[in-house]
Amino acid sequence: MEAASATHGADVGVHDEHGHGPPEAHRSSRVEPQLLGMLLFIISEVMVFGAFFTAYFFIRVVNGDQWPAEGTELPKLVAGINTCILISSSFTMHWALVSIKRGNRRGLTLGLLFTLIMGLTFLGLQIREYNLLHTEGFTPEHGAFASIFFGLTGLHGLHVLVGAILLTIALVRTLRGHYSPEKHMGVELSGIYWHFVDVVWVVLYTLVYLLSNGARAPL
Repeated sequence: MEAASATHGADVGVHDEHGHGPPEAHRSSRVEPQLLGMLLFIISEVMVFGAFFTAYFFIRVVNGDQWPAEGTELPKLVAGINTCILISSSFTMHWALVSIKRGNRRGLTLGLLFTLIMGLTFLGLQIREYNLLHTEGFTPEHGAFASIFFGLTGLHGLHVLVGAILLTIALVRTLRGHYSPEKHMGVELSGIYWHFVDVVWVVLYTLVYLLSNGARAPL
């Protein structure tokens, strides 16, 4: 009887070892707690951006063909450059993650550094865009379109800033030798967040800049 129990226990141990049994007593799922936390945070942020996009579409439908107001100018060129920068930064972020998984610390360092530089460049160009719009008299109190425009782009810019802070932390830890092919959760979480920020901007650029009738870039 004892031998049978021992055999059953051994079978259960093997079963759990291969990941088919229930999670450990102190864990609610087999997903790493840090990864689960980041995914839940991103889901909450999707809801926040969803609320802003809902407001954008509501105001657009209410205004009909007069959207945006006549004379409204958006710097599509600057925003287009920023789009290329963020899309490129996704590739460098992916390069960094793949590098650490292969034990390539130099690739990790360069990937994080390039991604951080492009993120800061994006913020710098966005500040330039705001200055340009302010010079043209396009400010948040200009109207409904201006309010939702600055709300969306400003919210996204804040997320880029948070992403840049995460990248800076990951880069400092990399220089101190904290990551390895087996343990690199900090890099992975930063990458997931950064890709989320990039996807949001592509959607924002397409809807607000490219599909806004009448919006044209000032020289």
